[in-house]
Amino acid sequence: MSEQRVLGGVGTEVVFENDRVRIWQLRLAPGESSATHAHELAHILIQVQGDKIAALPEPDTAGPYKDYLEAEPIPGAAIYVTPGGIETAKNVGTTPYLEVIVELKD
Repeated sequence: MSEQRVLGGVGTEVVFENDRVRIWQLRLAPGESSATHAHELAHILIQVQGDKIAALPEPDTAGPYKDYLEAEPIPGAAIYVTPGGIETAKNVGTTPYLEVIVELKD
């Protein structure tokens, strides 16, 4: 019998939701990781602050990023991402990381 994976939220806190969008904040201290989560909706990531962030995709991810990804955030950058990703985010930098995630409910 295999253990079933438990997934967490896309961010650390939902700050707004209606029938069209759900908006999360993702806050990570240096060295902190998010819960492993699935992106079931297309979404827009808006980077706010931080100096280095990593995405650790799960082997069964169906999202656009299949391999470990590490990047320097660009505050104010907005990135459209298609659904299907299953991943963990990790702050691999030395400063707090903050992004806003706008999920599009169609």
